[in-house]
Amino acid sequence: MSERTGTFYAVSVGPGDPELLTLQAVRVLEKTPVIAAPQTASGRTLALDIARGAANLTGKSILPLRFTMSRDAARRAESYRAAASAVEAELRQGRDVAMVNLGDVSLFATAYYIFAEIERDGFPAVMLPGVTSAAAVAARLGQSLTEMEQPLHILPASCDLDAALALPGTKVLMKSGSAIHETIAALDRTGLLDRASMVADCGLPTERVFRDLRELPESVSYFATILVR
Repeated sequence: MSERTGTFYAVSVGPGDPELLTLQAVRVLEKTPVIAAPQTASGRTLALDIARGAANLTGKSILPLRFTMSRDAARRAESYRAAASAVEAELRQGRDVAMVNLGDVSLFATAYYIFAEIERDGFPAVMLPGVTSAAAVAARLGQSLTEMEQPLHILPASCDLDAALALPGTKVLMKSGSAIHETIAALDRTGLLDRASMVADCGLPTERVFRDLRELPESVSYFATILVR
């Protein structure tokens, strides 16, 4: 690579509250000329909105990135490749790029797939850790994720729920909103409904806390995290 090649930063912005950005994340965002931001079909850039609450992004070049929500692995890989190519075009011009990502970039994070593509292509790439939604939800509920010798399992709600809920220790079910009714049924089936609590949109203005999952509305945010003690 040329000496002018930029560096890619995968930046964790936490689950929602801008005050949960790390000092490292703020420093890198404020010094980086290009900010890559996942964008929904409606044009929403939630991770960027959160970052703007903590860092001064005035004058930055914003690079929107679109990702498919398809369950088809090939289609997802294609969208990751397209996003990585857009970022690499900036890196080749010697410009650093910081991609903002909800939660932590090592935990069910889109930014990690882009990081892996860019690193594989030989560009310098750095991951910046952050507050996970699991930790933020536990704090919001006033509960510990672990106790002495107790394991912790962090799982997508799309997994085999019966098998997941049979695991020993604490279970955290991520992104439960899209599968909330199946999740509630599985918790009821396994006798764990009374030991489960949920926070949707943790740290955002739309945050909702549910300590009794029998009282859920018909639909909840995609960004819903269930803690099963």
